[in-house]
Amino acid sequence: MDLGLKDKVYVVTGATRGLGHATARQLVDEGAKVVVTGRAGAAATAAAADLGANAHGVGADNADPATPQRLIDAARERFGGFDGILISVGGPAAGPVATTTDEAWRTAFDSVFLGALRLARTAAEQLPAGGVIAFVLSTSVRQPIAGLGISNGLRPGLAMAAKSLADELGPRGIRVLGLLPGRIDTDRVRELDALAPDPAAARESAAAGIPLRRYGTPEEFGRTAAFLLSPAASYLTGLMLPVDGGATRGL
Repeated sequence: MDLGLKDKVYVVTGATRGLGHATARQLVDEGAKVVVTGRAGAAATAAAADLGANAHGVGADNADPATPQRLIDAARERFGGFDGILISVGGPAAGPVATTTDEAWRTAFDSVFLGALRLARTAAEQLPAGGVIAFVLSTSVRQPIAGLGISNGLRPGLAMAAKSLADELGPRGIRVLGLLPGRIDTDRVRELDALAPDPAAARESAAAGIPLRRYGTPEEFGRTAAFLLSPAASYLTGLMLPVDGGATRGL
């Protein structure tokens, strides 16, 4: 199936590794042009070089109010357009709600919630009809994840903001979506597994609770995200899609 991605221009934040990078790779493989970002400029440049001539790296902190416009400007200057954005933010620090400090909540709110919303708001102002905004969230939108109190607190609110934005932007022909990754085999998930006394046993136990009995791959997530961002998904908006091998039990 032709996804209609040839020469489309996207910004993908948090794309130096993991889910963001896998999505950027799939977009490029399908003919799109991508601005990839990460906090470290050198890492963003290296990630773009790995993806080839149709990728451009920009060092950017999502919590910086100047970042959204700078990224959109980079897309237009480098590739001559701006058709959509995937807002992927690194997971906040692990820990229970009861002992997480105010400072940890504030730091996470600035990057995970406010920074993401600012990116979406700026994109919404400048996207044409047919444009798309997608958030990489978490299955914590649907059900809490043990030991991830901040994620459990912030991700559902951001998902509801995305749903509201879908209502607001729909009349302009702009789509807004969320992806809810579960146990995808990324550095982040391996780091979380490593917090357990027996990381191998923790991974085995987590996989046993997934109907497909395994962790997903970044490539599987990337293919899903690329489809949702593409014109082939033009009648999908306001959707929060779990990419979790069936681990989320609720409808």
